[in-house]
Amino acid sequence: MEHYDAIIIGGGGAGLAAAVALGRSRRTVLVIDTNQPRNARASHAHNVLGQEGNSPQHLLELGRSEAEHYGARIVHEEAERLTGSVEDGFTVKTGASEYSASRIVLATGLTDNLAEIPGLREAWGISAIHCAYCHGWEVRDQAVAVLGVGPMSTHQALLFAQLSSHVVFINHQPDVLSEENRATLEKLGVPILERRIAKLRVDGDGQLKGVELSNGDLVKAQAAVVASRMNANADLYQQLGGRLQEHPLGTFIQVSEMGLTGIPGVYAAGNAVNLGAMVMAAAASGTIAGAALNADLAMASISSEPTKIHS
Repeated sequence: MEHYDAIIIGGGGAGLAAAVALGRSRRTVLVIDTNQPRNARASHAHNVLGQEGNSPQHLLELGRSEAEHYGARIVHEEAERLTGSVEDGFTVKTGASEYSASRIVLATGLTDNLAEIPGLREAWGISAIHCAYCHGWEVRDQAVAVLGVGPMSTHQALLFAQLSSHVVFINHQPDVLSEENRATLEKLGVPILERRIAKLRVDGDGQLKGVELSNGDLVKAQAAVVASRMNANADLYQQLGGRLQEHPLGTFIQVSEMGLTGIPGVYAAGNAVNLGAMVMAAAASGTIAGAALNADLAMASISSEPTKIHS
């Protein structure tokens, strides 16, 4: 069984940034990645300083090349089982292989759980969007339908109303629109349609043609804004006994400022710990976790007991 100083599970921005930090410290590093990034359907990534507008896939290719330049090994497998401890070492099993490591970084990301609206999945990441900072500029001045599916929907309307004067709020789930939020929408001048959504009309390329309401009316829109419930991909963390924390937006792995989880020797970074982190923030958390892990190993090499890095 191949042994590494650190195994990083997840090869997105956070995982690759951790791999670069560790590789530059001459640590042996394995990145296990399914190559199924959350933003795979997005054509461009934004708010990435120096790489503005490049595709997410291009950014990952650059990151992989940089990590490999510093000696990291990257395998496209799925980590199915994580066992062990900081005292005895950790073992990661995939469908085809088994690896061991002294430390673990979980950069496993999150899963977007979407409202059950026909057509939404086909449009997701293309013309059904969630983040004004990631996609807002691209839909400026367009007809935008905010789908009222949760407590964050009014906040989305607030942000997108800055970018377009053609925003409408469709109150799909009336029970979650509070009177305070209704008043906010009225102050913004955003009209509220009191109808459930039957489906999104979407073409074969994922482009929105309109939002069909339960009474058959069609709301013409070029973009749909919808909040997902974001849950950390944390099966491996839970296999070690870790517990997820609840957030109004979903669930996440709680870590210290240095990325250490509640389980000694296990670090986490990226969207698994920060549900709202964009590409740069996710990568920054990976760099921090990688640096902390390296210091942990350095101290452990001169101590009989593993060092715990606290915030």
